[in-house]
Amino acid sequence: MSENHLSELRFDSLDLDARVQAGIRHAGFEFCTPIQASTLPIALKNHDVAGQAQTGTGKTAAFLIATYQRLLADQAPAEGRKQPRAFMLAPTRELAVQIANDAEVLGVETGLVVGLAFGGTDYDKQRQHIEAGIDILIGTPGRIIDYYKQGVFKLDQVQVAVLDEADRMFDLGFIKDIRYLLRRLPPPDQRLNMLFSATLSHRVMELAYEHMNEPELVRIEPDKVTADRVRQAIFFPANEDKMPLLVGLIREMGAARIMVFVNMKREAERVQAYLEANGLQAAAISGDVPQKKRLRMLMEFQSGDLPVLIGTDVASRGLHIPDVQYVINYDLPQDAEDYVHRIGRTARAGASGDAISFGCETYAISLPDIEEYIGHKIPVANYSADDLPKLEKPKRMPRRPSQGRSGKGKPRDGGGPPRRRRTRKPS
Repeated sequence: MSENHLSELRFDSLDLDARVQAGIRHAGFEFCTPIQASTLPIALKNHDVAGQAQTGTGKTAAFLIATYQRLLADQAPAEGRKQPRAFMLAPTRELAVQIANDAEVLGVETGLVVGLAFGGTDYDKQRQHIEAGIDILIGTPGRIIDYYKQGVFKLDQVQVAVLDEADRMFDLGFIKDIRYLLRRLPPPDQRLNMLFSATLSHRVMELAYEHMNEPELVRIEPDKVTADRVRQAIFFPANEDKMPLLVGLIREMGAARIMVFVNMKREAERVQAYLEANGLQAAAISGDVPQKKRLRMLMEFQSGDLPVLIGTDVASRGLHIPDVQYVINYDLPQDAEDYVHRIGRTARAGASGDAISFGCETYAISLPDIEEYIGHKIPVANYSADDLPKLEKPKRMPRRPSQGRSGKGKPRDGGGPPRRRRTRKPS
């Protein structure tokens, strides 16, 4: 972590169990980030917290540390099979996996067992692990409800409940599932409740006050919806210049970790085909990619074996991948909030990074709403068409949506160029 991004509160000054402190040292943490410094003293007193902070600022470590402290301070029931005492919901399987990975690091000395439940893969393996007895259950709503209804585990011994990326839960339509599960936990005043999100809208706070015990609201620079350390720039290419510009930029970036965002799965496949045809290793990740393949892609990207990851907005939230130097919005998103979440993949935990966007003829219409939402103009960058590389065409290429130079054509899959959408600023 960069000290420029941290508070003056040291983890070793907190009243934490020695085993938790050992996990913090193992993770390499010394000073708290602002969200950790503001929420941990509250949660460590067993008071509920609803925390808002920019993505990549340490929310996951905050609720994991508080969870481990609570579970180690309270003895587990001695009778019967071990049931979950902490319950953590995430909107995406990738986020659930990353929370579990962080939990393993921070809990290395605790002896507490973590279990995962998410869809798409390992149905029997996950079930058997949970049935064997776990202390902390982390997962997505659908798979957790499936196992719960089968009696794989109970929720009556839960002492800590966490909702991560609560705003995304609403976006993905999980609110009924969340309420179903929260109503099966012990009463709110008998557990520690923590809710963390990049934005705390009215509907998120309504959920907090309904299922939490008078949570204390913590906002870390809520008006600064984009990280200070993200350097932003926008090009305005003609549609036919987008791909050469992308290839030229990636070549200039060299050995860097780069995320490229597009608006449609088919376009992600097309970008991958062009990059590979021009000597650049890349992979496209979307909701249709099988779960095992998705996880393998993420591991290769995290390890540096895969330099370029191409994604739709399914990939823009819930991914904590360190050391992403560049985010490229090949397509500007329709929703201004998605712009914030996309560029939040870089400059995480105090590092700096660059976010480069293409305001092409098709998607430039989204720019006014994005700039209104983030509260400033994005600096304009220029290029010379004469300097763009000549590209090799892929031998095999996915069918491209039929959109003309004007951007008024409607893609065959019903997407089409975006209509201007008003996006409310975080409350």
